[in-house]
Amino acid sequence: MPGESAKACAERLARDKALAVARLRPRDCVLGADTVVVVDGQYDDQLLGKPRDAEDAARMLRMLSGREHRVITGVCLVVNGQPTVSSETTLVSMSEITREEIADYVASGEPMDKAGAYAIQGIASRWIPRIEGDYSNVVGLPVALVFRMLREISSQRIRGS
Repeated sequence: MPGESAKACAERLARDKALAVARLRPRDCVLGADTVVVVDGQYDDQLLGKPRDAEDAARMLRMLSGREHRVITGVCLVVNGQPTVSSETTLVSMSEITREEIADYVASGEPMDKAGAYAIQGIASRWIPRIEGDYSNVVGLPVALVFRMLREISSQRIRGS
């Protein structure tokens, strides 16, 4: 949405996903998550989701090559119809990638359903020399954050809140 921060976007997408499922499964605890990649631009941040096609994947990888970027995953837990939303941010450094490497990687198919057009746990791991923050967040689900959220919801239920 225009003017929306990357954090707010990731959280909104996670909330929308979780609430859509919760409407169908109102008795279940529902988890929704969505990951975006943010590249700091000269005038504005660029928000990268999943690539539309191979050309878009190559464009994203050229943009990330040799730069730092942020990976933000929004998480929403819906329990008894009540959504709880949070997010995790990880700073990722990516080495320079040649056009040939990008073409080969895109041809592998791996980047096609990944925010920012790469999978840190896959072939692209060779281009990630450093991260600051939660590795599982970059994979797509910040496990420690989800655990903290579940623990907090559980303790609220025990206290009767």
